[in-house]
Amino acid sequence: MTSSMRRRDWLRLGGALAASAGLPGWALAASTLTVAPMTLQRRTLANGLQVLAQPGGGGGSVSVQVWYRVGGKDDPKGRSGFAHLFEHLMFKSTAHLKAEQFDRLTEDVGGENNAFTAEDTTAYFEVVPSHHLERLLWAEAERMSTLNVDEANFHSERKVVEEEYRQRVLANPYGRLFEAMAPNGYLEHPYKRPVIGSIEDLEAASLDDVRAFHATYYRPDNAVLIVTGDFDPADLDRWVDKYFGPLTHPDTPIPRVNVAEPVREKPAQVALTAPNVPLPAVMLIWQGPKVTSDDNPALQVAQALLSAGDSSRLNQALVYRQRVAQSAGFQADLHTDAGLLTAYAIASGKRQPQTLVAPLMHEIEALARGPIAAAELDKIKTQLLTSALNERQTALGRGQALGWAMIQYNDPTTVDRELQRLQAVTADDVQRVLRQYVIGHPAVTLTYTQETEGAQG
Repeated sequence: MTSSMRRRDWLRLGGALAASAGLPGWALAASTLTVAPMTLQRRTLANGLQVLAQPGGGGGSVSVQVWYRVGGKDDPKGRSGFAHLFEHLMFKSTAHLKAEQFDRLTEDVGGENNAFTAEDTTAYFEVVPSHHLERLLWAEAERMSTLNVDEANFHSERKVVEEEYRQRVLANPYGRLFEAMAPNGYLEHPYKRPVIGSIEDLEAASLDDVRAFHATYYRPDNAVLIVTGDFDPADLDRWVDKYFGPLTHPDTPIPRVNVAEPVREKPAQVALTAPNVPLPAVMLIWQGPKVTSDDNPALQVAQALLSAGDSSRLNQALVYRQRVAQSAGFQADLHTDAGLLTAYAIASGKRQPQTLVAPLMHEIEALARGPIAAAELDKIKTQLLTSALNERQTALGRGQALGWAMIQYNDPTTVDRELQRLQAVTADDVQRVLRQYVIGHPAVTLTYTQETEGAQG
């Protein structure tokens, strides 16, 4: 969570693995799982707003989500953190809503609300008892169209975002390390800019800058409204037409990032220091594919084999057997335009961070070239599938999966196909993608150590 309680870390299994209603029943086995396709209603209003309706599941609750196609990559140059800033501003006042009134409309009736910003999207969601659906639709339309982007709200939320940066990045001993992944991993793409933003960029922003950003991206033709849970589809259609139908969008086109990330030709070395580093660390960064790549499921399985849980390969080897690291991991961080693959280790003692490179690479190469037991592969795939199916038990989880499917594929039916693609991953697939993107490919080696006394952090 952020300092303003507006962020949730989402489980994103290669974009979206979970989505379905009711669930008439399923038997879980990684090689035999069958799930009925989701029953989904989809339409687009005249103003360009895309609407997904997925009724079912009972329980008397409903999830309302609005996903905007604007994320950290869309921040103006020299203004990192704008998308993230609006994650917070959207909870301030509108023409007919007081600041923080979303809390009253949701929490005071036993529901919840939250939001998050990512590289490719900013998303807002609520879960409330079903008989509150109409007022939540009105409220979402209200803040889409009449948000008060004024001096008071801007300065208030800028302070909140800056404090979040201090807590998550500066105060966290390893916050600077993980925040350095994108700036050092990407060569040209705007993914280089941190989603959370920087204090310098936020302080340099003017109210006119912020208003221009809002007018450019917060419009019905740049949004997806997703409603899941226990509701009457006829009521939903009527209320959507009533509250969202009258909204208009500017005549100007929506700017889109069209930067193609170049191929990294040479390895690089980066030495990063910080004022509070209890133990040295190292991070290896390779270029990865887009999230829509056919290699995505195999990379997600490789990630889990290497770093999911105490029994994972990196944890067993570096933490338990060799005792050279107190933690280690591997991450496939894939987005709509490009991706990164990252391995890291935090030392177990005051050793040189370069000494962790060989143990990390040994385990990755062992997975890429050595045998993968059928039981080990089946265990990991079953864990991933179970997690995905657990997510689809709630209206919130189903809406989340649909949101990622729309942002990354513009196709909600991918939530069904992703389960099938994950089941189809073989040991050969895992080894092939590691050889294709990691083994023998140029990497950025980032070392992380305590800065010397008197140095600037």
